[in-house]
Amino acid sequence: MNTPVEVGRLKVNAALEKFVRDEALPGTGIEPAAFWRGMESILAMFMPRNSALLAKRDHLQAEVDAWWKSRRGKAFDVDEATAYLREIGYLVAEPGDFCISTDHVDPEIATVAGPQLVVPVSNARYALNAANARWGSLYDALYGTDAIAPIDPAARGYDAERGARVVAYARKLLDQVAPLTTGSHAAATAYSVEGTTLRVALKDGSTTPLADPTLFAGWRGTPANPEAVLLKHNGLHIEIRIDRTHAIGRNDAAGIADLVLESALTTIQDCEDSVAAVDAEDKVHVYRNWLGLMKGDLKASVAKGAGQIVRTLNPDRVYRSPQGGELTLKGRSLMLVRNVGHHMVSDAILFEGQPIYETVMDALVTVAIALHDIKGPRKNSGAGSIYIVKPKMHGPEEVALANGLFDHVEQLFGLRSGTIKMGVMDEERRTSANLKACIKAAAGRIAFINTGFLDRTGDEIHTAMEGGPFLRKDDIRMQSWIAAYERRNVEIGLLTGFSGKAQIGKGMWAMPDRMGAMMTAKIGHPKAGANTAWVPSPTAATLHAIHYHQVDIASVQASLLDELKHKAATGTAELLTPPLGKATWSETEIQAELDNNIQGILGYVVRWVDQGVGCSKVPDIHDVGLMEDRATLRISSQHVANWLHHGVCSEAQVRATFERMAKIVDQQNAGDALYRPMAADFAGSIAYQAACELVFAGRVQPNGYTEHILHRRRRELKASSTWPSNQPS
Repeated sequence: MNTPVEVGRLKVNAALEKFVRDEALPGTGIEPAAFWRGMESILAMFMPRNSALLAKRDHLQAEVDAWWKSRRGKAFDVDEATAYLREIGYLVAEPGDFCISTDHVDPEIATVAGPQLVVPVSNARYALNAANARWGSLYDALYGTDAIAPIDPAARGYDAERGARVVAYARKLLDQVAPLTTGSHAAATAYSVEGTTLRVALKDGSTTPLADPTLFAGWRGTPANPEAVLLKHNGLHIEIRIDRTHAIGRNDAAGIADLVLESALTTIQDCEDSVAAVDAEDKVHVYRNWLGLMKGDLKASVAKGAGQIVRTLNPDRVYRSPQGGELTLKGRSLMLVRNVGHHMVSDAILFEGQPIYETVMDALVTVAIALHDIKGPRKNSGAGSIYIVKPKMHGPEEVALANGLFDHVEQLFGLRSGTIKMGVMDEERRTSANLKACIKAAAGRIAFINTGFLDRTGDEIHTAMEGGPFLRKDDIRMQSWIAAYERRNVEIGLLTGFSGKAQIGKGMWAMPDRMGAMMTAKIGHPKAGANTAWVPSPTAATLHAIHYHQVDIASVQASLLDELKHKAATGTAELLTPPLGKATWSETEIQAELDNNIQGILGYVVRWVDQGVGCSKVPDIHDVGLMEDRATLRISSQHVANWLHHGVCSEAQVRATFERMAKIVDQQNAGDALYRPMAADFAGSIAYQAACELVFAGRVQPNGYTEHILHRRRRELKASSTWPSNQPS
């Protein structure tokens, strides 16, 4: 029996207490007794304040609901709505001009633009892959995806024609990034180093330097026959790998075997939306992986052919510098950690007999673990900072509460004020509408703002639930409120001094198998002035890195700032106009929307509840793999709940759709040995019942969040007589 350990007014799960005492704290200089005293003191401060702010969320939502109900049948007037939101305190006064004062920020966040991965830290293999995605093979990324051409599923063996297209694409990229004084990299026959200059031999017998010699950053091997040539453009590195014995290199005139791109500059190791951690056992597993990343000793066994390989963190990369001596570049992505939101509670620790707000536990434990990096060799943050992303905060008071929490954690651990950097997810409506005030509430430590279209849409639906039926999901994306939201985020970030100091980020590309479409669409993020954007895989990071060579973010941001000197930033009028429609859709259109939403809900929830998978590639109704997490679930469940509430569809129709879609999801997962079919026993499938509950109880879920139902249902399964039969814990 796991008897809790009593520490003052705390009762701590024994496994968590042991992990903190024996694994997390040794080597940090923090004694367990001091850690738990600090936890108790911080909880005494945080618990009542957080409870009051959560109550304020509910109060404001009730006020907004009442406003919509009182205006049923009337045309929406954004000026009237804005005045009301100011009256009830939903909108606060916008601060005057100011600039953030965040310091000791690593260049990967402050000055160099590039892709950002988000990965569940609960999965050691994924966490390692993401950390190691700092560098990626361009040849593999192009050849193995549809980035240059569709993949023939019937193809067997090496496709020489496809390989030639990959090489041609790579040479064209080199010409764009590092053009030669004369000729093209496509005509190169050899690369060599003469003094501080890179020289390229061409097929016509001539040699030429780079048009801009400063782009040459280093090499490995000998000057006459380098095995690697390093270029640096827009702050990002490209390694030309030369190996005339390699299967590709031996058939290349210059011996080029690959281009290796600096790719995922940063990675968010996630404890939140992509993780299914519902109890102390799960949290210890999450924290243990974060500890392995910070200490540098995390390992994961991966099946390879008939055997196993052990995956570890990559070492740094060492080159010769043209100016003499060695040049060392990081081999790993700079890692941030995303804690849970203010609304989550955990019984892993009880304070005066009550479950605590989990965000406090996350803050103390993840920061204590990060001390192994900043007090050690600083393999993660050379600047000696700890980066915590805070999700799902509603307005500046909640940001201020998080800022105060970090103040107390720094004091407890004896850290310089501002050591903990905060990333603010701009994914809730009240934060978007008050973004400047939110930034000011953490102006001394904020290092990141990021638009999260998915959660932001879920909160939009829940906030205006009483306003009427929302448009179909594809149409919601096309409305002006989204464009205003994305534009306003960048503008306010720039106006508050983010350029050169902090990240302005954009959201996830959710289709990991559609890299061709990503390459067309996602260049819009750097063009919009964002210096990072989320990608779903290391391969996607390598491909998206190309966009940061094609777009000079510093110039884009400078141009936008210049424009903002002559015009006002985007206001809130479009932002506060919800994408409502009239229920004029045909029965076919309504059923298609229900099919799409409910199939996605079931496909995600069945893995979450039955297998504890918080983020995965889930086939949609058309068998297109989509990256799903709780944010996508929030949209789908709230959308169906909204249509039900306004009579667009009936309860009987929704229940019939659930049953029909469950059979399809069962078929899609037939090859998964751990999968538990739902259709065989709808009443007995806890996952199926959870999915239904998310819709039918969706209107009363706080802010439309899904985690309360998911956590309760997962715990129900883990406590059932069928656990753990064939399921992972």
